[in-house]
Amino acid sequence: MTFVVAEPCIKCKYTDCVDVCPVDCFHEGKNFLVIDPDECIDCGACEPECPTTAIFAEDDLPEKWSEYTELNARLTALWPVISAKKDALPEADEFKEVENKRDMLDETPES
Repeated sequence: MTFVVAEPCIKCKYTDCVDVCPVDCFHEGKNFLVIDPDECIDCGACEPECPTTAIFAEDDLPEKWSEYTELNARLTALWPVISAKKDALPEADEFKEVENKRDMLDETPES
């Protein structure tokens, strides 16, 4: 089992989760983070750190976000690893409670 980053992270990209990850399994896009399912050791350290409740154990991922399991795996191959905490996106607080953000996901890697 692995952990999955779901829709609430879009346009927020808080990185508190990255700071506690012991294996650097997070990858960073322009406005979203993903977890590499092959690197995640299922420690669960990241889940309680997420201010938007965007991280779920794969078995606990809400059905409405089921596509995010594949999305995390696919984008991991395209995006660079992020291994240190950085500032959230400027609009993070504004988008923290917004729902139905899937169409706002920018699949461009962070440079």
